[in-house]
Amino acid sequence: MTVIAATSPTMKQSTLDRPVMNRPSLNIPLFTAASLALALCVPLAHAQQLSFQPFHGSGIYQPGEKVGWTVSRPQGPAAPIGTYTYTIKTNNSTITTTGSLDLSSGTATIEATLNEPAMLYVEVTANASPTAAAQTSNAAIGPPIHLGAAIAPVKLQPSVPRPADFDSFWDARLKALAEIPIGPVLSPTSTSQPGVDLYTVRLDSLGSHVQGYLARPAQEGKFPALVIFQYAGVYALQPATVTDRAAEGWLAFDVDSHDIPPSQATGVSTTYYSIGDTSREASYFLNMYLRDSRAIDYIASRPDWDGKNIVVMGTSMGGQQSLAAAALNPKVTAVIVNEPSGADSNGDLHGRKAGYPYWSSGNPKVMETALYFDTVNLASRIKAPVLAAIGFIDTIAPPAGIWIAINQIPGPKEVVPMVESDHNNITPEKQDAYNSRSKEVLGIILRGGEFVPNQELTRKTN
Repeated sequence: MTVIAATSPTMKQSTLDRPVMNRPSLNIPLFTAASLALALCVPLAHAQQLSFQPFHGSGIYQPGEKVGWTVSRPQGPAAPIGTYTYTIKTNNSTITTTGSLDLSSGTATIEATLNEPAMLYVEVTANASPTAAAQTSNAAIGPPIHLGAAIAPVKLQPSVPRPADFDSFWDARLKALAEIPIGPVLSPTSTSQPGVDLYTVRLDSLGSHVQGYLARPAQEGKFPALVIFQYAGVYALQPATVTDRAAEGWLAFDVDSHDIPPSQATGVSTTYYSIGDTSREASYFLNMYLRDSRAIDYIASRPDWDGKNIVVMGTSMGGQQSLAAAALNPKVTAVIVNEPSGADSNGDLHGRKAGYPYWSSGNPKVMETALYFDTVNLASRIKAPVLAAIGFIDTIAPPAGIWIAINQIPGPKEVVPMVESDHNNITPEKQDAYNSRSKEVLGIILRGGEFVPNQELTRKTN
């Protein structure tokens, strides 16, 4: 049984995502109870601990099957003070169960049974003893613990139908984009990475420009391409994102999410995600997604591309853009995403918590517009194999929405379930599964092999 810290700090809007993707990433999705068992620490007055052992180490159950955890307290003088209460929500939206834990015998259980596909989100709260409560005037001490489980997740389906004109809308925009010359402007930039050439890049797109950093090995040859899309926010890009990859042998392109120079940290409203959110023609995500596709067009036009491999990769909004790029541009040959945002935009209206970019569920026009940029509706256009990591207790990119999007992909896909993980910037220490598996996949492609998704998860969860 592993022991992990059970903290879940409240994050500000400006820190929704942090770049975990620049490290080598992911883990093989074969489950062992030892590797995925949960044991969570409650930082109370005397640093006592509770451990949580899931009934299934994989965190995945079938409809009608009992889902749960055995809760244990330490023995001896470190025994917990006070009581514990818990709530269980389906898809982090509807409370289905509440209860308290009686640990007088040393153990207790949290249990639930659901007859339909869903994600379960559990919050355990430590309550102060009567004496402590009187002293602190606070009924609870320590941050809550969060647990997650999945019930038949490969059977999760969209909240609302895909717009009937979804494909014609995007095909028309892609046709208009194709009529605009790429017009690349490259400026050599100094780098401390030996054996690598670095450039700033500006490309013409429909209604805006693609900007970013491009790096390549400083030698003659043709190289597989890795296009990296960025997490949410307005900030300067780090050249090392691509120079480190180029040193490995990639033709690497880090694409800014905005039409600003990659070294620039201002120039776009920090609430860009709400710009034009009542119109599919004015939405900020329209030009963003078109820029993502244009970046792929450019890489495919370069004489130093190997003519075979274009991998897209990103975390959170970078994962959202990666899925969009693969959906809109068939030149993409592999997709690697970590906790991608932008899925299940209408979920709040249908008993599922929606995450970033938090499109307003109270405005029908926003909800209608969001469907054209929702990764759930883009996913059916993806032909490339996909590797996707999902955090089971993620509230920024909720797992139910990501499962729904992945379920719409017609081709091969592999899910890396991170049972203990909140969003990557909140629990970076719980990203090892993503880090190790993505590193393995990138290595296969870099050495000239083909990424073939591991189908073990699909067989286990059907």
